Amino acid sequence: MSGESVSGAGVRELIGWLVHLIEAGGALIIFVGAVWAFARFATTGLRKRTLIGEFNKIRLSLGRFLVLGLEFQLAGDVLRTAVAPTFTEIGRLAAIAAIRTVLNFFLTREIAQERAEIEGDPKDPLRHATVSTSL
Repeated sequence: MSGESVSGAGVRELIGWLVHLIEAGGALIIFVGAVWAFARFATTGLRKRTLIGEFNKIRLSLGRFLVLGLEFQLAGDVLRTAVAPTFTEIGRLAAIAAIRTVLNFFLTREIAQERAEIEGDPKDPLRHATVSTSL
């Protein structure tokens, strides 16, 4: 019996480390995207007088980083509840998943609209959308 609880504790500890690693990866992706977008915005602002066209491209790229980072964060949340979840943890995961999925949906929709504007097809912005439905 004690061997099972030790291995169960080991699995929980391993999953805890994996969750931290995955969530850190998501945070790093978001951070890198924000730094990249800021650097690109600053350098473009110094070189050009008008930023309208470039601004949309920068926002589109930043949105992609945000969507990917949110996917990693959600993956960490799902993994956290994989080992003996309680109803409280399941409820918390459901709330977090709902919020992140809504954010992901609107970010993806905005990315599609920005892409359509850049490509010159404002009539059909959702034609290029690929909405992620990972839970």
